[in-house]
Amino acid sequence: MIKKISEKDKKDWEEFINSKEKIFDKEFNSKKIENSNEITIDLHGFNLRDANIAIKNLIINSYNKGIRDINIITGKGLRSKNDQDPYRSNRLGILKFSVPEYIQNNDELMDKIQKININEIENMNKGKFSIRLKKKNENRY
Repeated sequence: MIKKISEKDKKDWEEFINSKEKIFDKEFNSKKIENSNEITIDLHGFNLRDANIAIKNLIINSYNKGIRDINIITGKGLRSKNDQDPYRSNRLGILKFSVPEYIQNNDELMDKIQKININEIENMNKGKFSIRLKKKNENRY
């Protein structure tokens, strides 16, 4: 079925291509904003291995740069097919649960973390969680 483009759509398109406005860049959220004490990373589209690597690098780099808060968007995992595979855990195959577990089992990362918001992870309606990093000069005793 071929649909004719409406005059309104043509007008909107012309305004868009002639506009000087910047387009929202999803990747921008995973970059440090100068003088910001918070950073966000969106893990949509990452496989588990790449997500863990990205999180490890982000936590270490953020800690070294003095960033205190990290927001991690994992998604809810509602489209995951892990429940159809009897050899995989429904819970651990989803980034929402496996990334926090990876962090909690990594002593190098946990030495830099003050708090992981566990309530956000366990809330089935949220596809994100946050981490509060220690200040770089705080020592673990």
